[in-house]
Amino acid sequence: MHRFILTIFSYFLFIAAQAQYPGYKAVANTDAFKKSFAQSAQKTNTLKSDFVQEKTLSMLSEKIVSKGKFYFKKENAIRMEYTSPFQYLMVINGNNVYIKDNQKENKMSASSNKLFQSINRIMMDCVKGTVFDNKDFSVKLYESNDAYLAELTPLGKDLKKMFSKINMISGKKDNLVKKVEMHEPSGDKTVLSYINPELNTTLSDALFNTH
Repeated sequence: MHRFILTIFSYFLFIAAQAQYPGYKAVANTDAFKKSFAQSAQKTNTLKSDFVQEKTLSMLSEKIVSKGKFYFKKENAIRMEYTSPFQYLMVINGNNVYIKDNQKENKMSASSNKLFQSINRIMMDCVKGTVFDNKDFSVKLYESNDAYLAELTPLGKDLKKMFSKINMISGKKDNLVKKVEMHEPSGDKTVLSYINPELNTTLSDALFNTH
């Protein structure tokens, strides 16, 4: 009887996953996936990639599409450089943040703002493979034939104001993050797709200069 109830419960979990994310089902062995994902991330010393950002606004029928370059260097350095249709640069190096919007420059410390700290950690966690250790979110894991989907639901009230959930999609072959979907309570959505990733290439320290 106990086994029967467990089977029925698993079946409904499967149906719920299929309804929410077509082609996906709940991951059976989450511990094995988390271990594999973390091990792959530990081997990533640098990452360079093109990205496409699609912003869907509930008030507009058309998507707002931006393009740029993404760079990561161990331990805690990220550079996001928007090149089209506008110029925008954000560099995070440890607790130091540098932002350039056209000719306006801004420097700050991530530790001075708790919300920025949380967003900074999300970005780092996705690349470093530590996203499942982030206490700011509850996590559900799903898989398709060729990808994993991690659904991150914020727990803190400040993050809940910004995101209803964040979905992180990674490839099964290499565990690299392919796409990050950020859903807002208003119904707006931002999707970041990473294209042509290059692992462990030489990246100059100057790329991550925040001074």
